[in-house]
Amino acid sequence: MPDDLLQLDEEPETVLSVHWLRRGLATVYVSGSASRFDAAIVQAIDEPEEPMAFGEDSEAMSRLLDEVPGWTCINVPPGCAEALGTILERDGRCPVRHYGDVYHVLRGPLAPGTVSHPHARLLDEEDLALLEAAPPEVRGAGYESTAALLREGIVAGVVLDDALVAIAHTVARIERYAELGVFTLNRFRRRGLATAAAFLVAERVLAEGQTPVWSAGEGNRASLRVAQKLGFVETSRRIYLIPDRGGSSVPPQDA
Repeated sequence: MPDDLLQLDEEPETVLSVHWLRRGLATVYVSGSASRFDAAIVQAIDEPEEPMAFGEDSEAMSRLLDEVPGWTCINVPPGCAEALGTILERDGRCPVRHYGDVYHVLRGPLAPGTVSHPHARLLDEEDLALLEAAPPEVRGAGYESTAALLREGIVAGVVLDDALVAIAHTVARIERYAELGVFTLNRFRRRGLATAAAFLVAERVLAEGQTPVWSAGEGNRASLRVAQKLGFVETSRRIYLIPDRGGSSVPPQDA
């Protein structure tokens, strides 16, 4: 079944999956029809370890997972997390950890007094060389290429000594929503750089008529603090199910 036939409602929790599917950046596994599925799993091509599942039929979801290669955890709706976790524990004969994935939206305006930085600025296509020369962590993701990110996404960064040390950008954009991601190199953290860059991206997203979305693992205090500073409010949660196969860990988080 072609990936783009999967019908997901546009919600904060579906921004990533809808973006991936529309741009051909994911594989989809479906039980049932595309419009009335029992379960569906969307697996990003560049990040196959953390697929996202939709639907409420935990048995169907478990059967689909048997077809999904390379996954280490699965992001699921809360309504089926308990049942699917039990099935995975039974079939995999290992404990399954539950880890919350917290979703926020910014209805606007941005919180007053947000931290700014004199070297934080929006990036455009003229910054292609700067972005491509940056360490992988602050190079951005979610698009077919760095050029596509600069052309079709919204990107801001903090540039010190002609090098990019922090980035905020839209990791996914659909009609109503744009999801933000941030990252700061370790030695530049705790300076408010991610907040300053994210402010610029969120401001532009609002100006273009979209609602900014922010998601973070429940234990990622740094990311959750940035969201709070900017004025994002929690709207929903999903659950990571993480089988403990002797090496699994909490899904990586931006900071």
